[in-house]
Amino acid sequence: MSFIKKICFIVVLSLIACTAVSGDDSMDDLVKVKINDEVFDVKLENNSATQELIKELKKGNVTVNASEYGGFEKVGDLGFSLPTSDENIGTAPGDIVLYQGDKISLFYGSHSWSYTKLGKIDDVDSNKLKEVLGSGNVTLEFSLK
Repeated sequence: MSFIKKICFIVVLSLIACTAVSGDDSMDDLVKVKINDEVFDVKLENNSATQELIKELKKGNVTVNASEYGGFEKVGDLGFSLPTSDENIGTAPGDIVLYQGDKISLFYGSHSWSYTKLGKIDDVDSNKLKEVLGSGNVTLEFSLK
């Protein structure tokens, strides 16, 4: 094989590898969640639920009216269903999970149950999260960053 053909072959392989790694529906996409006047970045998990959520968010923002539940989370109807891959997990403040395929839970405390993890709010401590979420109902507005 000539030198030029080898170089072309290497370039083509490199382009194929880069395309495979950085596809259009990459989980490097960040989602934002607006709670009252505060906006937080959410780092998504890489699973079928988040892939479908991104498709929904490309159509427009998703608003969830969430209410207090159990003294550790806010939960509300998503308005549509996402695929589930539930497993028993322990949650921590900032975790966002899918519950029963059509509900979103945002945790400001900890809990263990069977959920599909969607993501986690980056760089927020539990005290700040509790303050922003307040004690009653809250509106969560998810959008693409």
